[in-house]
Amino acid sequence: MVMAQSLFLTLQANAPDCLIDVLAPAWTFGLLERMPQVNRAIAMPLGHGQLGLWERVTLGKQLRADAYQQAVVLPNSWKSALTPFFADIPQRTGYVGECRWGLLNDARQLNKQQLPMTVQRFAALGHPKGAHLPTPYPLPRLAISPAQQHAVQVQFKLNAEGLAAQKILALCPGAEYGEAKRWPTEHYAELARHQLKQGWQVWLFGSAKDQTVAADINRATLNACLDFTGKTSLAEAVDLLSLTDAVVSNDSGLMHVAAALDKPVIAIYGSSDPGFTPPLTAKAQIISLNLACAPCFKRVCPLGHTACLQGIRPEQVQELLPP
Repeated sequence: MVMAQSLFLTLQANAPDCLIDVLAPAWTFGLLERMPQVNRAIAMPLGHGQLGLWERVTLGKQLRADAYQQAVVLPNSWKSALTPFFADIPQRTGYVGECRWGLLNDARQLNKQQLPMTVQRFAALGHPKGAHLPTPYPLPRLAISPAQQHAVQVQFKLNAEGLAAQKILALCPGAEYGEAKRWPTEHYAELARHQLKQGWQVWLFGSAKDQTVAADINRATLNACLDFTGKTSLAEAVDLLSLTDAVVSNDSGLMHVAAALDKPVIAIYGSSDPGFTPPLTAKAQIISLNLACAPCFKRVCPLGHTACLQGIRPEQVQELLPP
């Protein structure tokens, strides 16, 4: 969803008066509300992998009343193109994907060599078919207001004076995809202890699934970190991250959020490819050992050692943090 903002920016650049509504899972609304280009968010009632043929047809018919002129379909699945088709949207744009001829009438063939990055592929759909693609593509930028920052400080009882007096390091130790994208817990803990000794605050971020890892990191610092894992909504996590001074993260959704907040990000890559989904900010620094076996794109290391992550030492990350 963060990378999709580059598409929204492209659409508005090409048609400044256009209104952009986004059909997406409700849990992403906290992001969409922080994208000024989005006019309205519409909840997709089906989860990932659900066919829900009747629900997609019904939703499409409901959307006819809005008289949309164009739909841009980002997922490559056949089922994702059903709702725009039944909404009678005259221009339905997307990549051919799963044989979607007919469902899409502005179908594009994806040239992976010309567009190696996901964000490039999204932004390209904002231009007419066959158009010369300008570079660089627009970078995602989430907009957080002072009122939103104040509200999250009050919500989590954060001391404003303490925030002003100390730098804050955010650690994002989770990765929904699997353990082959997770920097070792003991490395995160060592980094946290070092930064705490330097007078920084250390905040831990993630979903409820990351609470065990975060608890292990915090325990290793004698509970000196502020642990937000599983305790925030996505919107609250975004607003809290906007208060931090630097972010260390695995290749994850929160890494992309931090980049869209234009934070100094140190992104740690193991099984995934930083050339495919990098953090989209000039302030990002990427650490990857570029081993012969990487990127393997596996959830679990097929060799059983996760050397691509184990070999990235905390000292390497420390050297890249701002003073």
